Amino acid sequence: AAPVEAARGYVQAQCVAHLDETPWCQGAKRAWLWVAVTSLVTVFLVRMSRGGQVARELLGETFAGILVTDRYSAYNWYPVRWRQVCWAHLLRDFAAIRGRGGSSEELGDALLAQAHQMFTWWHRVREGTLQRSTFRSYMTPLRREVERLLAVGSQCGVAKTAGTCQAILQRRQALWTFVQVDGVEPTNNAAERALRPGVLWRKGSFGTQSEAGSRFVAIMMTVVTTLQQQQRHIL
Repeated sequence: AAPVEAARGYVQAQCVAHLDETPWCQGAKRAWLWVAVTSLVTVFLVRMSRGGQVARELLGETFAGILVTDRYSAYNWYPVRWRQVCWAHLLRDFAAIRGRGGSSEELGDALLAQAHQMFTWWHRVREGTLQRSTFRSYMTPLRREVERLLAVGSQCGVAKTAGTCQAILQRRQALWTFVQVDGVEPTNNAAERALRPGVLWRKGSFGTQSEAGSRFVAIMMTVVTTLQQQQRHIL
């Protein structure tokens, strides 16, 4: 219990945290496996709720860093200026827009083209072949074009496309945090990767049968995943 509690305290004091959740089963009831990932420590919880109160529990009342998530509403309580919305999820949104055909197809193609250009530059930043200052200057016109396209989409007359574009624009500030703040990734892939063993565990054993079983899962996954991050031998 003591090391896991220390891990939770560490996560809550970090400058950047990735959060995500996936379905779980506890007995005959629906539950959720939650994760908070930082650079050196990852913490899991199993709770019966998918609501924002669990995200608050993971982060603690004093968390003041950047929160990287998808667009799920459970994270909307956190200030948008300190968030980064996952661009991997946005790529899926743009592909869905394109798949609707008609005017949506043209819009989706344009948004995907901008996103792919952004990732090309970002990969160069990570490789060290593009300076961050240059990347920021490149991103200024791209940001304007993406927001212009989303504004067009919000008035396009296709209900699902318009709704998606409006929802993204409501948190437009959270699209670009990674451009300005060092150490922030544009995707939430770290949290999604951390959840995959839990998904396999659920599929293989059908979840847990009790609160004690769920607590065991959360504690063991916290310990194992954190040791793997730190390249320490689990045993």
